[in-house]
Amino acid sequence: MYRNLTEDEVRTLQAQGCTAEDWSRVQVKEGFNARYVEDVRFSGDIRLGVFNRSFMMPGGVSLHSGIYHAILHNCEIGDDCHIYSIHNYIANYKIGANSRIENVNALYVEGRTTFGNGVRVPVMNEGGGREIPIFDRLSASLAYILTLYRHRPELISTLDAMIDAYAESVAGDMGEIGEDVCILNCGAIKNVRIGDCAQIRGTSRLKNGTVNSNRFAPVKLGSGVKCKDFIIASGVEISDSTIVDKCFVGQGCIFDKHYSAGESLFFSNCQGMHGEAAAIFAGPYTVTHHKSTLLIAGMFSFLNAGSGSNQSNHMYKLGPIHQGVAERGAKTTSDSYLLWPSKVGAFSLVMGRHTHHTDTADLPFSYLIENQSESFLVPGANLRSVGTIRDAQKWPKRDNRKDPDKLDYINFNLLSPYTVQKMWRGRDILGEIVKLGGENTEVYGYHNCKLRNSSVKHGEKLYTIGISKFLGNSLISRIEKAGDMHSLAEVRRALTPDSEVGKGEWIDLAGLIAPRSEVLRLLADIEAGKMTLTSIQERFAEMHNNYYSYEWSWSLDKLETMWGCKVNEVTIGQLSQTITDWQNAVVSLDKMVYEDARKEFDLNSQTGFGVDGDASEQRADFESVRGSFDNNSFVQATLEHIARKTALGERIQTLLSSL
Repeated sequence: MYRNLTEDEVRTLQAQGCTAEDWSRVQVKEGFNARYVEDVRFSGDIRLGVFNRSFMMPGGVSLHSGIYHAILHNCEIGDDCHIYSIHNYIANYKIGANSRIENVNALYVEGRTTFGNGVRVPVMNEGGGREIPIFDRLSASLAYILTLYRHRPELISTLDAMIDAYAESVAGDMGEIGEDVCILNCGAIKNVRIGDCAQIRGTSRLKNGTVNSNRFAPVKLGSGVKCKDFIIASGVEISDSTIVDKCFVGQGCIFDKHYSAGESLFFSNCQGMHGEAAAIFAGPYTVTHHKSTLLIAGMFSFLNAGSGSNQSNHMYKLGPIHQGVAERGAKTTSDSYLLWPSKVGAFSLVMGRHTHHTDTADLPFSYLIENQSESFLVPGANLRSVGTIRDAQKWPKRDNRKDPDKLDYINFNLLSPYTVQKMWRGRDILGEIVKLGGENTEVYGYHNCKLRNSSVKHGEKLYTIGISKFLGNSLISRIEKAGDMHSLAEVRRALTPDSEVGKGEWIDLAGLIAPRSEVLRLLADIEAGKMTLTSIQERFAEMHNNYYSYEWSWSLDKLETMWGCKVNEVTIGQLSQTITDWQNAVVSLDKMVYEDARKEFDLNSQTGFGVDGDASEQRADFESVRGSFDNNSFVQATLEHIARKTALGERIQTLLSSL
């Protein structure tokens, strides 16, 4: 495929300012045209492709492929590349076809490198103890296990060995730049592997890492970016002087506007702008857009961090050794503060400064509010919030992952066995709080939080509504899936679960919601040496794909507890009552959300509109910008949802009554 240069080609190259330590070590493809190689110094083993293509640039400028004004050492240059103005040199790289590399300081591999694979990231605890080896195919679920199951040393050592073996399999002393890559106006790039179609423009420094770009999901790295000891997954965009140091950046992430990230893991669709992350586990959709926002030493997912949010991970004693967890869907308002260690329940809202070590994990969908330096908890309040519903709807729509090979398995369900089991426990906890504290107590205490009597009673009601809604949904889905049925016996058979898997505790593996039993089975298989990195990912896929089967096993177990009998003994009346409870729950919860949405259109919300006019002009200005309440798309969707679910319930009730 390659041949030595002819004497005429050598003379042409020399006439165009080219030199070589040894011309016999410069090989070219048939069809090579020496005309397109000027002022180039060759050393080591060189292979050159053909240069037939021209690049049309913005403004109508045409650039012919070739190599101009560069020093190349031990390089293989693919067909139709354009390499121009390399200030120092390119060394030990294989460069794919149709790539452009222009105005770059230096591009080289020095010694044997794993290109960022195997780098240990001390996530969550800056004092060490949770070091995670990053690699090209790290998923959020695997990272969750590596981070939080340190109490199983055999498991961790087995996984570490697997990842180290992978890192060794991709190690080498030659770097690769894929096809159709663009590297323009950049500083030094050292020991970095770059995938197809990457766009790297104005980057200041890249050192010891991998850019896993591909044609489906190109990676874009922009002006002033500095990355060291990193793995960047497909579809990532990083720009505007962002700093990434010792990090894994997952698929579809966006970092911008001087963001700073150190010793952290970021998984699918995270976004970071203006602020800072230090030693965090950022599960899917961890988002922070504001200045002065610090996320530190915590685990988050589906998080929206308000401006000025921060946490403390040390108390000036043994250093920064404390950590915290904000379960999926948590939100922090502007200037919120949490003193680690603390744990925030799923889909909860944190407002104000909290200087006590709170734990609200078993009271999800709550408000955690500061009131005169005390932490007050309002259980279940976020179930009725329009913001919670809107978040759940927007996450699937904001999936930036274009790569068909997705690393993270993400369950977007707001209500699932994971969150409903917490509501179930939460309802019991609230009942126990009242029992122990007395019916007439004004304020109760729970895990360094205070709960008002009215909040406890309303929280019990909201959790009951949420539980009824979920279990009814699950029951109706199972009945609908079964199709036509003509007897109670057929209904009972249709409701019989596919397997026993799903009963018991469920956990959230940073986006993947699964039965704890299946996770423990996987961990045991890893410890027994039965798994590979590929088969572990396949097992995650299996859990994800079987979610609804597992969900029904869990739901039926709870329904049987409520019915007081097994499914093969359930009556039409019990089924009908469950559907009625579901209808009431759906309608009442939707009405709460509807009324919450109305607040966005009240007089207070119109303040600042129609500044030079009277009340009618204020209202007209408001509606011209925000629209009217009745015509709002979310409000209309809520009303349609009530009507649709009401009709569905009536249809199922008609089916049951006909049996």
